Amino acid sequence: MGWRDWLGRETRASIENPTIPVSSENFLAFFGVQSGNLPAVTIDSALTVPAVSAAVTFLSSSMANLPLHAYRTKGDGAERIRSGIQRLLNEAPNPEWTSFGWRKYMWQQVFTGGRGVSWIERSGANIVGIWPMDPAATTVKRVEGRKFYAVAGKAAAYPAADVIDIPYLLKRDQLGSYSPIINGAKAIALALAMGDYAGDFFAGGGVPPLALSGPLPQGADAMKRAMGDIHRAIEAAKASRKPIFPMPPGHELKQVGFDPAKGQMTEARRFQVEEIARVYNLPPVFLQDLTHGTFSNTEQQDLHLVKHLIAQWAKAFEEELNLKLFGPRGGARYVEHNLDGLMRGDFAARMAGLAQGIQNAILTPDEARALENRPPRPQGDQLYIQGATVPLGSNAANAGDAAAVPNGDTV
Repeated sequence: MGWRDWLGRETRASIENPTIPVSSENFLAFFGVQSGNLPAVTIDSALTVPAVSAAVTFLSSSMANLPLHAYRTKGDGAERIRSGIQRLLNEAPNPEWTSFGWRKYMWQQVFTGGRGVSWIERSGANIVGIWPMDPAATTVKRVEGRKFYAVAGKAAAYPAADVIDIPYLLKRDQLGSYSPIINGAKAIALALAMGDYAGDFFAGGGVPPLALSGPLPQGADAMKRAMGDIHRAIEAAKASRKPIFPMPPGHELKQVGFDPAKGQMTEARRFQVEEIARVYNLPPVFLQDLTHGTFSNTEQQDLHLVKHLIAQWAKAFEEELNLKLFGPRGGARYVEHNLDGLMRGDFAARMAGLAQGIQNAILTPDEARALENRPPRPQGDQLYIQGATVPLGSNAANAGDAAAVPNGDTV
């Protein structure tokens, strides 16, 4: 069974804090919408909810935007691999896809259907391409204890060693995976229903359902004519942008139901953004919700994103690539994301970090320049440290004569 086939199944996930009016499960009954009539949740319908679309787009693009490098360990550290597997991972995995496009597609499948899979094309011991697979057309099964990936339309199944597999959350059988859209189906269904209600409300000119009270005409035809007269009067008032229209003597229009403002519709829809953010473990500020945002906590949410979300998914992807590309005993080669790529938009912080790395003998000038795609310079491959750093108790005059020299020595 494909992962998208699970979307029709019922979920028993409940809304948090049911005592809060805007988050109670029967909240939509306040608007005349029964919970049994909630819209069906599919991947396509879920992506029409702005918060879900924002979460999937943001996470998949952020993960695909991280630089992904291949390294070879040596006696004195690690050396970047400049060709071969590096070109497949960070430039183009095959003749049809760019690295960014391939990885973004993979992560989109993870954050919607719950799984991203790609096939590794090999020629002997060499890897010649990586091809994304459609999770909906892929079935994971075990044959004699080994995991295989069967693809619709292909006779042979791929062994697990040839498939890069990133599940959102594995099921107990270690074959199926949970989808974040299924797990958050109730919250997404509420968001869809409130969107539909708001659309119907404002499509009617913002006028809630009305009931006519007073002496009513006798007979079906007479009642129909009276209702038609009232309806035309309301439409004429809306068209003329005048809030007043005539009523028959002794009659009164009474509102039936509640308008969004009085029914806390705005607060309820904002709460659904928070619920969807919880599904993805995403700080609300990244779904454009600054309701509770301040200058201080927005910066902390930025740190939360990298430490508790991006770094975890990056680790899962790195280990899967290392296992499937190089084998369980891959030896000296490995791949790793450069999370510094998240700082590319902050020029001042990036320059300050590079300068601090050079001044404290962590980076050579050439290594710092390489991070900015700049060419090396003479004497740029040596470590430097500021000469003002001297042992405690040293003569101040001698300390003042110290100068920064290569390799951290002082004179």
